[in-house]
This record gives sequence, C-alpha cells and structure tokens, in this order.
Amino acid sequence: MCNKVILYVAPNLSSFVINDIKILSERYRIIKNVYDWSNKIYVPFIVIRQFFFLLRKIFFVKAIIVSSGGYWAFFPTLLGKIFKKKVFIILNGSDCASIPSIKYGMLGKFPLKLVCKMSYRFASYLLPVSSSLVSVKNTYYSDDEFSFQGYKFFFPEIKTNYEVVYNGVDNQFWKPLGTDRKESNSFISVFSNYSQFIRKGGDIIFEISKKLPDCKFYIVGFDKPKQTINNHVIFLGKLNPEELKYYYNNSQFYLQLSVFEGFGVALCEAMLCECIPIGSSVNVIPDIIGDTGFILNNRNIFELEKLIRKAITCTKKKEKAKKARQRIVNNYSFEKRKNKLFSLLED
Repeated sequence: MCNKVILYVAPNLSSFVINDIKILSERYRIIKNVYDWSNKIYVPFIVIRQFFFLLRKIFFVKAIIVSSGGYWAFFPTLLGKIFKKKVFIILNGSDCASIPSIKYGMLGKFPLKLVCKMSYRFASYLLPVSSSLVSVKNTYYSDDEFSFQGYKFFFPEIKTNYEVVYNGVDNQFWKPLGTDRKESNSFISVFSNYSQFIRKGGDIIFEISKKLPDCKFYIVGFDKPKQTINNHVIFLGKLNPEELKYYYNNSQFYLQLSVFEGFGVALCEAMLCECIPIGSSVNVIPDIIGDTGFILNNRNIFELEKLIRKAITCTKKKEKAKKARQRIVNNYSFEKRKNKLFSLLED
C-alpha cells in the first residue's frame, strides 16, 4: 500500500502545488500536509502539530515531497532520514536567494537560513525548477556580492543530489484565441501588490511608460495606486485564469523585468498565448525566451526604451509570437514535468 502513497507538504495551495498534486494523483494517492505558515507567531505551534501528523503518516508513504525550503521542510526531511523514506524538496526561488536591498530571499534571515541548510542536507533529492537556483551570477541589478545567488553559493558544503525539474505549463489551456486580437504596441506584466513590485520590475515599467505615451501597459495582480501614473498604464487587479488568458491574447508583448526569478510561469503562459517576450538577463529568463523575444542586459531605463522601440518596430512580430509559443510547448510542458517526477519517484 505504501508504494502508492505520497505525502505532499506545502506552505499553501499555490497554483504550483495544485498542478503537482494533479500530476501525481494520476499514479499515487496523495496525503496533503498544508498549514498557514505566514504568521510567525504561530510557527512554533504549527511545527509541533506537523511533527505529530508526520509521525502518524510516515510509515504508510512511499516518499515525501516538500514544496519549497522553509520551516515546513525541517521535520519532513529529518524524519524521512530517520525512517529511511525518500524526501524531495522542490526549490522554487526565494529558498535559494538573499537580496537584502529588495528584502527578498529566505537565505538572508535567521533562523530560517539555518533551517533551510539543515533541510537541504537531510533531503534525499533537491529539485530546483531551474539550474539558476543551484548557482548563478546576476549582474542585471547589481554587480556586487549579492549578484551571486543559488543554494550552492550559500551552502557550498551541501552534497545532496539534485535534479533540475522545470515547472510545467498547460499548453492546452494557455493558447491563442485568434491572430487578429493583438492590440498594437500593448504590453502586459503580472505581479502582486507591493511585495513583488521592485523584484518584478514594476518601478521601471512605470518609469518607461512615461517615455512611451503611444504604448499601453496592462498590469495584472496590482491594484491601482492612489497616485495617478498616467492614462496608458491600466491596472487590472487580480484576474481568474480565463480573464488572464483573454488579456494575454489581447497584448502584443509580455514584460518580465525581474531582478530575480526562479522560473517564470507567467512568462511561459504569456508566450503560449503568443505574446512576444521582453525579459531581463536574470536566472533562467534568457533560456526561456531564447531567440523568440528581446533581452534587457542592464536595469537601465535608457536601455529599456531602446529595446522596446526595437521591439515595436520589428517586422517579424507574428513569426516571433508563434516561435514563442512553440518554444514553451517544446521545453516546458506538463508532460515533461510529469515524466521527470515519476522517473525520480520510481528510481
């Protein structure tokens, strides 16, 4: 019986977690262990609650999968090691980073950094969603000690096996709705309120909009601020997937101007809807985009303006848009992620 049961531990039911559970449910029965870890006051009580939950379940499972490093990963990895159960930690981004200037990353916080270090050491496998979460140097935002990121930079002594398992994106749902829908010189970007504002490049998107009054900029997930930006920056707030697909299909370009990005699921979704990507030279973003779009090498408003003007005057927009979709279908499908996860679990 235990060969058919997977314990899945997560700090929330994010879209990544829901997708993985859907994939794994094709072959296994899933036991979920999900609590709200966001309130630090309650973390010690949740840790104790989780410990006893794991003790009751661990004998009956084939393996444990943990979504992201964090406090929730400590006891699953420790007990997995004690009871000889395979434990996989999926590394998503902030669990491999520390960028104090934008208050981003788990590995700049004590005791969270220590907990991550011990969990990564106890785990059977680490499954980063891109190779850039293992080790990378990003000079797009700064060229100093904080341009070095990735868990091996912070914990070079950790010898745990790792396997890159890219996120999978549903190319049957995210698809073009018609070639004539694209609004000329329109740009879309997705980031949540304030917590992701600088990391996702919201500040330079607002700045560049002032220099390009003939372009429209759609912002998803971000509520309209009290101060007026200008009338060609349109705040759409939070959208459900169907609404988001509609706006991807009406936008010509997608902006992914992140300072740090573990993977870039929204970028892939937009490319599947034939948005031409414009991205920063950070982490895996250039690999995702390939030759289908445009890369900003430095976080500089003048370089960005030059790049966008090059993009809007490009004579091969339809060709690039179709290539963008095909690149995601070829490299970042649900099927590829599913096969990789099943292969690791059955190894």
